[in-house]
Amino acid sequence: MRATRIVQKILANYEGETPGVKANLCRMLMQGKLGGTGKMIILPVDQGFEHGPARSFAANPEAYDPHYHYQLALDAGLNAYAAPLGMIEAGADSYAGQIPTILKVNSANSLMSDTAGKNQAITASVDDALRLGCSAIGFTIYPGSDCALDMFEEISAMREEAAAKGVATVIWSYPRGEAVTKDGETGIDVAAYAAQIAALLGAHIIKIKLSTDHLMLPEAKKVYEAEEIDIATQAARVRHCMQASFNGRRIVVFSGGAKKGADSVYDDARAIRDGGGNGSIIGRNSFQRPRADALDMLGKLVDIYRGKA
Repeated sequence: MRATRIVQKILANYEGETPGVKANLCRMLMQGKLGGTGKMIILPVDQGFEHGPARSFAANPEAYDPHYHYQLALDAGLNAYAAPLGMIEAGADSYAGQIPTILKVNSANSLMSDTAGKNQAITASVDDALRLGCSAIGFTIYPGSDCALDMFEEISAMREEAAAKGVATVIWSYPRGEAVTKDGETGIDVAAYAAQIAALLGAHIIKIKLSTDHLMLPEAKKVYEAEEIDIATQAARVRHCMQASFNGRRIVVFSGGAKKGADSVYDDARAIRDGGGNGSIIGRNSFQRPRADALDMLGKLVDIYRGKA
């Protein structure tokens, strides 16, 4: 399989990386129906840890089975499948080599108290990723949390180890915690800041949420207004987040969030495409739908990223 010129150009942006890391990035970029286009759709299934099994899978009981997600990612022609240790282990042998996997190495849960602080426990290792044939590790950080500095140090160390062993790193950069208001979690100034932090921490792929036009930080608001930064549309806000990600030199995918209507999912994808984003990482909006509906929706998303819809 020869990498396309588009993929070669993307890989050239990672100037400090080992051939092993670039090989795994290439493997994900060349996989599936979007292979070679520079666009990606990733299936993340860490919601059982984050929200609990019923909230995650009762809407589509087939999704309680880890094999269901491997097969969904394969049949939909996605670029990769991301999940915590147990779910990857439950299908790693049956699906070995068939779909690139991303091992989510830290997790939180909904049973923690509100006073516990916004943090995640490390639940897997780089060696687990190697043992299971994963292309990357995935790690969540919470910019704005009182625990953020500890999380930055944790991923800095794990990223160093992963890169030395040829494994790529995906950072989920989700602002939340004591320093961030509810509206600020998706405010454009905070979202762009979160993308920049992930890039500076060495993320090879950055995962952030789509943003609103809200500006939370007073000093940042002055700059946005003085420089007349365009944040009026979703596509403009995606474009700005790409600027924050080393002017598009890092792969950025945007999360799908809670389940919503298919038209909203398609509108989001068009905004990501038009703003120069690399794609979607879409979990609940796929696996909480019946399989046939999910495949139909994911197929339409592929068409959108190919510019056909």
